[in-house]
Amino acid sequence: MSAPKIHHLNCASMHPLAGFTLEHRGQAQDYAGLVCHCLLIETDAGLVLVDTGLGSADVAQGCPRLGAMFSHVVRPALRAEETARHQIEALGFSPDDVRHIVLTHLDVDHAGGIGDFPNARVHVLAAEHAAAKARRHVKERDRYRPAQWQGHDDWQLYDATGEAWHGFDAVRAVIDNDPDILLVPVTGHTRGHAAVAVRHNQGWLLHAGDAYFHRDEMAAKPCCPFGLRLFQAAVGVDNTDRRRNQARLRELAVGHADVNVFCSHDPVEFARASGQAHR
Repeated sequence: MSAPKIHHLNCASMHPLAGFTLEHRGQAQDYAGLVCHCLLIETDAGLVLVDTGLGSADVAQGCPRLGAMFSHVVRPALRAEETARHQIEALGFSPDDVRHIVLTHLDVDHAGGIGDFPNARVHVLAAEHAAAKARRHVKERDRYRPAQWQGHDDWQLYDATGEAWHGFDAVRAVIDNDPDILLVPVTGHTRGHAAVAVRHNQGWLLHAGDAYFHRDEMAAKPCCPFGLRLFQAAVGVDNTDRRRNQARLRELAVGHADVNVFCSHDPVEFARASGQAHR
């Protein structure tokens, strides 16, 4: 398989309440909101989308589809031009060209675009799919919005088993065992949360999803703005596991120059990555 071309897409701008608490005090004046950092990968097997952000139906229907908590607290911008479908079409592709969607998890702001790609197979950890269907815990009743994905019938579910990779266990290839796209379990934010590793010529990109929220959490001396620290603890289903996996990601980010680690929502990380395609 040839080295893929990778596009960085922002598939949902968000402006949460008390946004000034989501950045360090000295940088709060520059705060411009959160993004939803997705990847579009051109491969020999067709287009692969890593997370989907919000979809066309989310933008059209708003609060009834997304839920009051997300709509009024996270406050997504709901721009049609930010949907993955619109951006893929702007690149000259058809939604039918998206053959695979690899999800970090099924939270409302990550899975909303599934319905825009009816021909795609969705790859996700089985534990995440089960949690989203059951919605047993109070923290899971608002975060998962079944209307976004329950009509999709092509799923590939994975148990948390596999090989060791850069200090992580149970890592496995997805999409016909393609060794260039890996699912890396990093649970805690949700029951079946995963990072997605994508090989390119300079090493690896590691999309960490919501395993962390601020770039400085990956520094040798980590720190996190108060609002994001509080939010992560409030929504995490297993905060002990979340902190453990966050520490493992930090070791990888600090100690391996060939692995570029980034999360879903940090606008600075997105700005660094976007505007160019990795080869």
